[in-house]
Amino acid sequence: MLRSAVFMLGVAPLALIANAAHAQTSDIAAPSQDESIQDDSVQNDEIIVVGTAGGGTRRQDAAFAVTTLSEEAIDRAAPNSTADILRTVPGVMAESSGGQNGANIFVRGYPSGGDAQFVTFQYAGVPVFPPSTLSFLENSQLIRLDETVERIEAVRGGTGSLFSNGQPGLTVNVVPRTGGSRLEAFGKVSYTDFGEIRGDGWVSGPLSEDTGFMVGGYYAQGNGIRDPQFRAEQGGQITANIHHDFGNRGSVEIYARYLNDKGQWLLPIPVISTGGEISAYPGFDAGIGTLAGRETQLTTNIVGRTVDLAEGRGADVINTGISFDYEVVDGLRVRERLSYLGGNANTIGLVPVAAPGSAAAMAVTLGGAGSAVSSLAYANGGGTVTGGANAQVMRAGIWEVRKKISSFVSDSALEWTSGSNKLTGGFYFANYTSFDAWTLGNQVLLTAEPNARLLNMTLNGGRIATLRGFTGGPAFQVRAHYEGTDYAFYAVDEFQITPELRIDGGARWQRHVVDATLRTPLAGGNVDLDGNPATLYDNSVTVLGGPRQIEYSDSAWSWTAGINYDFSSSVGIFARYSRGNSFPQFDNLREASAVNIADKTGLAATAEVETFEGGLKVSTPFVSLYATAFHNKFDGLATTSLINNVPTSSNGGAKATGVELEGIVRPFDGFSVTASGTYLDATYRDFFTANGTIDNTGNRVQRQPRWTWRVTPAYELDLGAVKPALFATLQYTGDRFSDPENLQVLPNFYQLDAGVSVEIADRFTLAVTGNNLTDEIGLTEGNPRIIGGQGSGAILARPILGRSFRFSAAVKF
Repeated sequence: MLRSAVFMLGVAPLALIANAAHAQTSDIAAPSQDESIQDDSVQNDEIIVVGTAGGGTRRQDAAFAVTTLSEEAIDRAAPNSTADILRTVPGVMAESSGGQNGANIFVRGYPSGGDAQFVTFQYAGVPVFPPSTLSFLENSQLIRLDETVERIEAVRGGTGSLFSNGQPGLTVNVVPRTGGSRLEAFGKVSYTDFGEIRGDGWVSGPLSEDTGFMVGGYYAQGNGIRDPQFRAEQGGQITANIHHDFGNRGSVEIYARYLNDKGQWLLPIPVISTGGEISAYPGFDAGIGTLAGRETQLTTNIVGRTVDLAEGRGADVINTGISFDYEVVDGLRVRERLSYLGGNANTIGLVPVAAPGSAAAMAVTLGGAGSAVSSLAYANGGGTVTGGANAQVMRAGIWEVRKKISSFVSDSALEWTSGSNKLTGGFYFANYTSFDAWTLGNQVLLTAEPNARLLNMTLNGGRIATLRGFTGGPAFQVRAHYEGTDYAFYAVDEFQITPELRIDGGARWQRHVVDATLRTPLAGGNVDLDGNPATLYDNSVTVLGGPRQIEYSDSAWSWTAGINYDFSSSVGIFARYSRGNSFPQFDNLREASAVNIADKTGLAATAEVETFEGGLKVSTPFVSLYATAFHNKFDGLATTSLINNVPTSSNGGAKATGVELEGIVRPFDGFSVTASGTYLDATYRDFFTANGTIDNTGNRVQRQPRWTWRVTPAYELDLGAVKPALFATLQYTGDRFSDPENLQVLPNFYQLDAGVSVEIADRFTLAVTGNNLTDEIGLTEGNPRIIGGQGSGAILARPILGRSFRFSAAVKF
């Protein structure tokens, strides 16, 4: 706070000088060319916060690509996870096939290997956790959508690199419900055809004339649509806030959220690939099958560590914060937004290694050339395995990743408005930590079937390949304490030159500092635990090396400039240039060499992103259309992937050109058709994988299709006390490549969702929603833990979830 105040006193005179010199800085303003019209009316007066200096702006005045999703739009999308709602945002490829957690989210051709490297989630305008992605942790894992959410705002590119944590990709703001002058309450119970039960509710109302409260949340439990034969999905969230208005001067809001929820980490399963066509692996339902089962739920590995897969992937965190906005004197406002998050975000999963094959082939894999199966039996009773050496088997690792995390964020700003000019200066500070304990590898031998059973194998020569089903021990381990600190100064200005023409611009300087103490496997330090070469399962177990330090710092400038022109109240255009940065985070620095950290190359590089974008908006009571064209250039990108349990680097550049379209047609009362689509041409430039050995220049950026689109017709009837509604969504996802080498093809697919709801007496609502009604086998991931193709026949891939239905009953009073 003191640092912020000192900055404000210093920056105000400089900002006024800059204003006098006609510096064009941007708080964000100008009609959005890429807004999502999710409601049945054009809400020109709706205020958005994301992508602004903090005071918010009208959607119609936002000079950047922004999508807003109302409470009704969220309900109709019936998302399976927080990340799943982003399927409705143009320019975003969201893969939620990993379950409630572990999403992969890609934006506008920004290259990354997975997770959500260029996506930041905010709650009430403040980043939930400043690093957008750490290994085994992306932002959507730390927040859940429930009935306490009023709406969602999502800005792509544009001004994102100027505000918040400086995210140049996608920034998603979850806006909470707050209490008003009337006491209200809501409750909902839902049940799925795969056995999940969930309860949602909230209550809100006044505490005094100018003060309101809201408290609510949810609790859910079930085994999940991919049933592992144990309680895999369980937990809930509770949210509370108090909001006070200072008349016309401003407001203050205090909030707290507690999330304790976990779910099965869904990973690739066996499927059959034949000439580009995908079908189910024999005996394995692609929509509901999972490798995990009773036998793999609780295991004790060869070093005596017991792991429970029921812990899954999730978060046990508390997030508290305050938002303060006050007009000190006419034209001068002060803003402060604070947030604290702390808790645990763990990942426990059964990670497959390779597609199924014969036990005979597995014997060679485990024992080397000339090895043969001597015996193959179930590890937990049941005798020998039918088929012997010809039985289909596979391996999977039991991975355990534990993270204890914390973050503190402060965003302070002064805003000065004079006539048609608004100038803002601000200071951003974030401190965040992660205590990591990883144990990867721990591979087990399994039957190639759903809810797979553990196997024991012995080889010729009396060699023992397994212990309690384990073929190996820990293969990659990490023990680390990371601390990151970011601080940034930003200044933005917007100037309404004429009623039709506005210009804006801004700049941000950010400093990124990381300190860490960590231990990773000792090079060449693998040991044979029992000294017996005939017990193959423990002949090569990793040993942690001594502690080493990381001290890293770098700084960079970001800036943006935009122009907006309104031809009329319903037609406008805009153009914008922005330059942003993405600093290397903990995992990149862990794998970078000391030389790279010193000269800031490779994994230690700060990525630079340039974006050129422009668009058109047409907004009438009957038709709304928003179109944005963009071109991105990337340099210094860096990611790490685990290939055969070894961190492997990818780094270089890329370019992307695309068009985003969205709109709505309302031909007559009650009926609407909402549509959106994205064309994307994204390719690598001087981009190398496999630690710099494979040049992928010219290849398409992985996991992002050239074409995606979705169409949602909806029809509502008003029959007095009864108001039925029908809605459906058809979504198309084009061909993609799972890998940057473009050797693992993910074929195009369609997904059909639909639902019906009936509102009774403006108080009761009954609804049924169906997901993936055609039970499509749509792949979102191949095998990310190998380099190269998988060939034809049995492969590993992660399909979307199979057909499911949710039934709900709600009451509001």
